[in-house]
Amino acid sequence: MATKRTPIPWAEAIPAHWNYMPNKYLMYKIKDICPVYNGEDILSLSINGVIVRDLDAGGKMPTSFDGYQRLYPGNLLMCLFDYDVTPRCIGIIKQTGLSSPAYSQFVMKNIAYAGYYYYYYLMLDYTKELLPFAKNMRHSFTEEELGKINAIVPPYNEQIRIADFLDSKCSAIDSAIAAAEQEIEAYQEYKKAVITKAVTKGLDLNVEMKDSGIEYVGLIPTSWDIAPLFQYYGERKDRNSLGYEQNLLSLSYGNVIRKDINTNDGLLPASFNTYNIVQSDDIIIRPTDLQNDKRSLRTGLVTECGIMTSAYIDLMPITDADSRYFHYLLHAYDVMKVFYNMGSGVRQGLNYSEFSRLKVLVPSLSEQRNIADYLDDKCSAVDHNINIKQQTIDTLKEYKKSLIYTYVTGKKEVPADV
Repeated sequence: MATKRTPIPWAEAIPAHWNYMPNKYLMYKIKDICPVYNGEDILSLSINGVIVRDLDAGGKMPTSFDGYQRLYPGNLLMCLFDYDVTPRCIGIIKQTGLSSPAYSQFVMKNIAYAGYYYYYYLMLDYTKELLPFAKNMRHSFTEEELGKINAIVPPYNEQIRIADFLDSKCSAIDSAIAAAEQEIEAYQEYKKAVITKAVTKGLDLNVEMKDSGIEYVGLIPTSWDIAPLFQYYGERKDRNSLGYEQNLLSLSYGNVIRKDINTNDGLLPASFNTYNIVQSDDIIIRPTDLQNDKRSLRTGLVTECGIMTSAYIDLMPITDADSRYFHYLLHAYDVMKVFYNMGSGVRQGLNYSEFSRLKVLVPSLSEQRNIADYLDDKCSAVDHNINIKQQTIDTLKEYKKSLIYTYVTGKKEVPADV
């Protein structure tokens, strides 16, 4: 296939019969403001495209939808601000509705097919190719600035063929990804159930039970004690005031992981002198924003000495206890929403004094170890299966990106029999 050169960094060579030109010749922006909200669907630009927003799902909401803009099917919706951090900056509108006027709605001109340019800008969004063109601290574009950037222009009928082909292929990929994600969710629910049962009922199914007196726990083995957490865990406040400790740790998705203290991602402080030094067998609690509890993973078990932000509660064992068991127990409390709305203040936070009064279930030390060993094995097997599914998802996502790039830039032609 004959090709020709272009000045476009992400498409230096395109088929010889294709063209390129500034965006302003392909589309134009409209903004049709709806002065008064009358119950129309509220649309939002998400990682899954332009979707109808669930107004009952919580999250940040404006006091009124008056002044939102009308959206029309077949147009493109773009986020032209915070381009560097916004997960998805492009979507194709498939139904009428209203959206925030902060989004930019574009109507395609007669040489441009919206379906093709959705995939074109999705390709650029994956790698944030337009970032060097963004202006100011918020990495934003005006309509005029976007209009000056060159874009690929295949013949109109080829745009339609490419878009239809990618619709079919990407739909199949998305279905496979969704199936794998559902399997991961099922594994995670199974893991929660196994942990909760083991830390509240024990491993012996034939043991005699008693009422715990705790509504969210119910029956527990008669040999277990119930006590406030402070009888087993104090608060470690060992500041890294001299900055000697450099092993930076972080609480991530319920795990305490290492982080690169020398990273330049801009999210770390200039000094770590106010961080806490944590020790192996400490339990970390993230005690803020308790009202934002859709995915509760607020606990982590420390397995090595390091430093962590002092915004977390660092629980240290003060008597014989298996921290693995107590971590699993507090994790079960977390996913049962026990911490929900326990805190106070604007950010619904807890301090150690408040958290330490939480009632915990206390088997004998040997039983704590048995439960922890059992859960370590069970959770390791489940996590292995989850990792396999996640690798499948990652592979499918990379294949989808490659597929879009290959056909949108003309590296391959759509097969004639499609």
